[in-house]
Amino acid sequence: MLNSQLVRFLLVGGLNTIVGYAIFALFIWAGLRYPIAIGLATVLGVAFNFQSTGRLVFGGARWSQLLRFVAAYAVVYLVNIGAVALMLRAGLNVYMANAIVILPLALMAFLLQRRFVFGAT
Repeated sequence: MLNSQLVRFLLVGGLNTIVGYAIFALFIWAGLRYPIAIGLATVLGVAFNFQSTGRLVFGGARWSQLLRFVAAYAVVYLVNIGAVALMLRAGLNVYMANAIVILPLALMAFLLQRRFVFGAT
């Protein structure tokens, strides 16, 4: 079950990630600082991601789970900001830094959602 859920999560997450990264890149291009760009891209994707991930990956998305979903996203956001900040200090540009953390953050999001959002009773 974990393997098929993870595969579905990665497929659904792939689309969500492409859209989210495009929004992030657009905000950076428009001149926003990276914490704000990441935050806005995250906020804009939460409602869609909640429904697509909940229904297609975990078999349902009850509105009562939304607060836990948002909390999981908040954790991922904070880790994202910290990781990008470290990579910027190491000399990477903001586009590359955020691209590098996408897969590890996706796996973190899957575990948080499986355990604390959609797996919680």
